[in-house]
Amino acid sequence: MAKILFGFLPPLSLPPMGRGQMLAKTLTKTRDPVAICDGGRGQTLGKTPLVELRGLKKHYVLKKSMLEKLAGGREQVVKAVDGVDLQIFNGETLGLVGESGCGKSTLGRTILQLHPPSAGDIIFDGKPIHDLKREERRDFCRQAQIIFQNPYSSLNPRKSVRQILALALRARGLSDPNLQEEEIRLLLPRVGLSEAHIDRYPHQFSGGQRQRIGVARALALKPRFVVADEPVSALDVSVQAQIINLLEELQAEFQLTYLFVAHDLSVIHHISDRVAVMYLGKIVEIAETEELFNDPRHPYTQALLSAIPRVDKEARSTRILLTGTVPTPIDSPAGCAFHPRCFKRKGRICEEQPPDLVYDSSWHGVACHACQML
Repeated sequence: MAKILFGFLPPLSLPPMGRGQMLAKTLTKTRDPVAICDGGRGQTLGKTPLVELRGLKKHYVLKKSMLEKLAGGREQVVKAVDGVDLQIFNGETLGLVGESGCGKSTLGRTILQLHPPSAGDIIFDGKPIHDLKREERRDFCRQAQIIFQNPYSSLNPRKSVRQILALALRARGLSDPNLQEEEIRLLLPRVGLSEAHIDRYPHQFSGGQRQRIGVARALALKPRFVVADEPVSALDVSVQAQIINLLEELQAEFQLTYLFVAHDLSVIHHISDRVAVMYLGKIVEIAETEELFNDPRHPYTQALLSAIPRVDKEARSTRILLTGTVPTPIDSPAGCAFHPRCFKRKGRICEEQPPDLVYDSSWHGVACHACQML
């Protein structure tokens, strides 16, 4: 398993061949993403996705004040996730990237039923979640876990590490205190903590150590699918590298499937087998990691990648600066949600008709009228 060297994630410079041998070696992964998920062609080759989303939506109705109710007016709805179709295959890491507020975290939490979906289907291991009986739903909750973004607020400050992990083990059905103790002492070294930490409380740990406790809590239930909700964004850069390496090692050891949510493109590039780009509640592009970074097709993806810090002075001049009004999930524009900021928009079709996510022969999917006209 390739690790991040020197304790930091270096800035990317595209295409990858221009980064120099040392940097390329630093970010090269030994896993073959094709061997894991075959670039998203799982169904074609007889593979079944572990997680499948069909038209998934999560909308929030904003409450009106008394004055707003008296004044009337239409109901305001936040379309955090708005019709997402997605497949996540066994053993892969699907990176989910986009600007703050695009619905990344909400999508992950909706998959795990932390937020009930407004519409659409979530299929886990071939079974629709809404059809699961009570015991099957409990089993789903065990098999699908989350690593939260903020290690400072995701742990109960009144509970020790032993109590935090014992609670997770009881949820798994392990009620014997002796077996719990044995399991905890086996689990801590796997996440880089020692047995000396077992009776300490969250305030006695650094941010990186707290995140390791969060990882251990998720692993205590022996999950198959883990939503990593920006697990390194609140950490120092050197600690980020340690946590990313840990997640990769645990994935290989426990055959985990990740949905890795992040806004840091260098992190996404390193850890992901495929990458999905999200904008205002919709997936606008999805492809294998190297395919997407080398050949971004959606204008929004191109703008995101152009913002990556680069060493080459000529490459810096290719930065794409988006103009126009940034829409909100409350009042998203008709047609393509990106068209007010798009530098490739094609007139009325972009303003009136939402584009479908269309895949080519290499299973590179793009939701863009301009791309589909080429």
